[in-house]
Amino acid sequence: MSNPIITKKYHFCASHKYGNDYWSKEKNWDVFDKDYNIHGHNYILEVSITGPINPETGWLVDLQKLNDVVKTNVVNILDHSQVEVDVDWFKNKQPSSENIVIWMWGEIEKDLKEGSLHKLRLVETHSIYTDYYGPS
Repeated sequence: MSNPIITKKYHFCASHKYGNDYWSKEKNWDVFDKDYNIHGHNYILEVSITGPINPETGWLVDLQKLNDVVKTNVVNILDHSQVEVDVDWFKNKQPSSENIVIWMWGEIEKDLKEGSLHKLRLVETHSIYTDYYGPS
């Protein structure tokens, strides 16, 4: 029997700016267009956990403990930040949703005590989201 997957959503606002310091301003504009400017998003993070159900509680994960981990390690850090400026991990990386979910995975996984991460989904706009199933 496979284990269920439970998903919890979180909301935060953050800004970022794409660019490559080794390129000219013109090339940055050609590649990144308006995203070369600082701009922000109202993100939705979906955290999906899987594992066996605790027979005593009937839960896969205590959602309050999950909230504490996700809010402390991710949401409270990114909310109202400029990602590539305020988070050291991004100093030499593009603050793309692809890189953000990789960073998030490590930050959540290190303190998750119940269940295991199955998937992160980061919704950037109504038409763009990134799914990540963790490192191989």
